[in-house]
Amino acid sequence: MLLVSWNVAGFRSCLKKGFADFFERVNADIICLQESKITDKELEFRPVGYDIIINPAEKKGYAGTLIYTRVKPLHVSLNMNIEKHDHEGRIITLEFPDFYLINVYVPNSKRELLRLDYRMEWEDDFRKYVKALEKKHPVIICGDFNVCHEEIDITNPKQNERSAGFTIEERNKMTELLKSGYIDTYRHQNPTKKMYTWWSYFANARERNIGWRLDYFLISKKLLPRMKEAFIYNGIYGSDHCPIGLEIQDE
Repeated sequence: MLLVSWNVAGFRSCLKKGFADFFERVNADIICLQESKITDKELEFRPVGYDIIINPAEKKGYAGTLIYTRVKPLHVSLNMNIEKHDHEGRIITLEFPDFYLINVYVPNSKRELLRLDYRMEWEDDFRKYVKALEKKHPVIICGDFNVCHEEIDITNPKQNERSAGFTIEERNKMTELLKSGYIDTYRHQNPTKKMYTWWSYFANARERNIGWRLDYFLISKKLLPRMKEAFIYNGIYGSDHCPIGLEIQDE
């Protein structure tokens, strides 16, 4: 089974920049999108053979998540069922017979870290949400986590120590999540490799490969024997992020 995740930074914009070609070429079983910024009524791309699950933000043109799956889930749930967190369309969870798949778009702490305190609350509640699910099935979590976990995950670590996405507070929350029983699949397979998933649009950052690794596939430790390969599709354009992938063996 091939799973793909991509922050498309606006689905309609990404669709104009070759999303459909990538979708057909990658031939994934499930594609999880973040920052879709679209409602079901506005969604024009509806490929045959895929179920479509969409969780839009209440605020028009903001955040949101979207999944295309040709593997029919047993159950679909949206958000965490926590009122203060459930207005921005940040989570879709699919239940399959032997695992949960969570598509997540973690809140950005914003410039001057205006939303860092909220982000800390969100992280704690999300970790509890995931651990509750894991009581029934192991979990795969994918999406834009809006954090570079280690210095290897960012081009200029010293210059960005108090930048949103690389604060010690955000990095510690990722460490807490991993230590609670999850594996960063790409880093597990590539312990010393520098590869990024996001580049600023300014100063030719992508062409110069001045980037950040903000996008992840995390898996429960129980699923590690089924992991075949983790990918970063860093040659794919269409967003300021690139897609990532995970291939897992069917049980």
